[in-house]
Amino acid sequence: MKTFLIANPKGGSGKSTLATNLAGYFARAGQRVVIGDSDRQQSAHEWLAIRSRHLPPIGSWDPEADERPPKETTRVVLDSAAGVHGKALERVLRLATDVIVPVQPSLFDILATGRFLETLLAEKAVRKERIRVAVVGMRVDARTRAAGELERFLASFELPVLSYLRDTQLYVQMAANGMTVFDLSAARGEKDTEQWRPVIDWVDAE
Repeated sequence: MKTFLIANPKGGSGKSTLATNLAGYFARAGQRVVIGDSDRQQSAHEWLAIRSRHLPPIGSWDPEADERPPKETTRVVLDSAAGVHGKALERVLRLATDVIVPVQPSLFDILATGRFLETLLAEKAVRKERIRVAVVGMRVDARTRAAGELERFLASFELPVLSYLRDTQLYVQMAANGMTVFDLSAARGEKDTEQWRPVIDWVDAE
């Protein structure tokens, strides 16, 4: 079983969007996937509640109440709480095999994420490479100056930057219907699933 922690202490960084769509990919690929939601707002679990039973199934796991995910789970996507740090960060890292950090191209997101990445990279499990860490840019318009500043910021860390996901209302529309870009027809989802390809290659790598 592999557990992907989606983490950034900055609220509104795109954690739930990244978590739900990653879970949607695993479900479409036939994995037995659950979403664990440790965020007080429970956005990912609320999204699950409106997901159609006709779509590839995604299970629910409450990491606060249950020590282990449901039996036979093969993939866990853990949507962390905003402001996660200290003992709370250490606890969720004990559950993780991989960490993906979403970051948006704004000054406040970059500053908060920079501090978080420094803390994360100092964690023993990360230093000893027992946990992989990667970054995904969220809501990025490549034509803007902010996108360039984000790219320069991420270049200062020795971490893989898997992809820059575009700023589109499609993610909002899909979330409102309990869906992901992987639930769309090939024609409608092609542009976004192509942006996800480097992320998929990384999560599927052993």
